[in-house]
Amino acid sequence: MTTLPRTTSGERAAALLPQLTAWRRHLHANPELGFHEHQTSAYIAAELAKFPHLTVTRPSETSVLAVLKGGKPGQTVLLRADIDALPITEENSFEFVSQNKGVMHACGHDGHTSMLLGVAKLLSESPEEVNGEIRMIFQHAEEIGPGGAEELVQSTSLMDGVDVVTGLHLASQLPTGVVAVKPGAFMAAPDSFQITIRGKGGHAAHPEQAIDPIAIGAQVVTNLQHIVSRNVSAIDNLVVSVTYFQAGTTHNVIPDTAELMGTVRSFDPELRARAPGLLERVIKGVAEAHGATYTFQYDMGYRPLINTDWVANKLMEIAKAEVGENAQLAQPSMGGEDFSAYLTKAPGAYFNVGSGNELLESDYPHHHPRFTLDEESLVTGVRMLHAAALELGKPS
Repeated sequence: MTTLPRTTSGERAAALLPQLTAWRRHLHANPELGFHEHQTSAYIAAELAKFPHLTVTRPSETSVLAVLKGGKPGQTVLLRADIDALPITEENSFEFVSQNKGVMHACGHDGHTSMLLGVAKLLSESPEEVNGEIRMIFQHAEEIGPGGAEELVQSTSLMDGVDVVTGLHLASQLPTGVVAVKPGAFMAAPDSFQITIRGKGGHAAHPEQAIDPIAIGAQVVTNLQHIVSRNVSAIDNLVVSVTYFQAGTTHNVIPDTAELMGTVRSFDPELRARAPGLLERVIKGVAEAHGATYTFQYDMGYRPLINTDWVANKLMEIAKAEVGENAQLAQPSMGGEDFSAYLTKAPGAYFNVGSGNELLESDYPHHHPRFTLDEESLVTGVRMLHAAALELGKPS
């Protein structure tokens, strides 16, 4: 096991592990979906009320904001944790398994929330060491568009006067204790599409009398894959995935329609703008070639998450001080994150903290019904966010 550097943030965070674990397990057992985090936000507000020197408000119905004004002049820093869960039936068997059937913390947001509560506790105990103002937003609805971040940015004063913003995501694909940071493009724009192929139904024994939307839809799926390999430069990043194909009701009937859905992931704004046209050209060509019609809906999701270079570089310095050789350059991800909304208003950076431990079976992928955390990772997250609040808050 790597010996971590001894730092003030590290020592104070380590002492919090029992409390971090208790918070996380309570939240894990009581998950709520995006825009419905009523009990979750009430619990967070009640815990924050136990800490001195914090001003706690509710900028939206199910989000919570804690503000600490430091004892020294400096910058206004926003720290963010997301609090919502996913519509997944949990398959774990530990004692704090989800009590809300069909809803589960399968992406680590219970850990994110616990870590930011820990940071709030540490900062509130020593406000004299804090520069500027630290805002801690416990954000609702990251998992569901249009996203809680967009609502907070557009409809509240949360970002007024913010100089820099940061946050983290636990990552089961990284070993516990690792901190991974990357300047520039970090997470993709997660756009989505829906296609309806309209053919002509009929008896399966006489396909010549029908226009088969299943056969046409299958060709659409196959040909959409050529967009990435034949219409986009090999050095650009684009993912086109069809993830839903629904048609028919029984074995001997050709249906009238087929429904398809999928996602497109990209970083580059120009390529993102081109993508709907590239998809529709394929869909239109295949459908018309076989006498079918179609409808096509393309929905823009969250913006790509592009870290501000200087903030990411500063976080890497902090990571090296806090976790030594466990600080790594992160790989970009084609996953999406509504943290990108905050970056339209202030410079900032998002980073990963490893939570994977094969011995504890905490290396299942995110959004898996067996997903869980190595709770030692909570200490790493607290020490990073606490140190970031102190460093980023210093006068520029």
